Amino acid sequence: MDFVPPRQTRQPRFAITASFTLIVVFVIWLLLPTRHSTPQGDEVPELPVVSKAVTVLQGEKVSGTITFTQPFPTAPVTVSGEIKNLDPSAKRGFHIHASGDLSNGCLSAGAHFNPFGRTHGAPTDINRHVGDLGNIESDSKGVAIFSFEDALISLNGPLSIVGYVIKYLRAALRTESSR
Repeated sequence: MDFVPPRQTRQPRFAITASFTLIVVFVIWLLLPTRHSTPQGDEVPELPVVSKAVTVLQGEKVSGTITFTQPFPTAPVTVSGEIKNLDPSAKRGFHIHASGDLSNGCLSAGAHFNPFGRTHGAPTDINRHVGDLGNIESDSKGVAIFSFEDALISLNGPLSIVGYVIKYLRAALRTESSR
């Protein structure tokens, strides 16, 4: 008797190919990001992260630009800028105020930004207003160019300074350590 091999069918090959295709499609579906146009139920919408804010100063005499950068919400904020037409060779106090309102000049800007109710202090003091940013100093031509970091202010969250008034004072900041 001669041995005759059984005839092969295409059914197992088709089933394996179809199963593999379904598995690949399912894995791709799992890996794709889900997109919702509106929050559903208890979902919290993702808040934008502010990494840069720019203040343009334009007064009757004084002008300049101050840039605040924060690479991520818990990082210190780098404050850099240039202010022109100040008194030559003078120190000025530099502050963030509690309001963004300038409808009545500096009077409507309110007190220094101070959400913790602390006393006035230098940027290196633990006990200070959040808005106390120390001094800036102008050169002999009345131009102040500065750059420093502050770990207390933020561009995000409850300590965000975005939208508040920035003010420089004619008198320099004086603390017990600087007297």
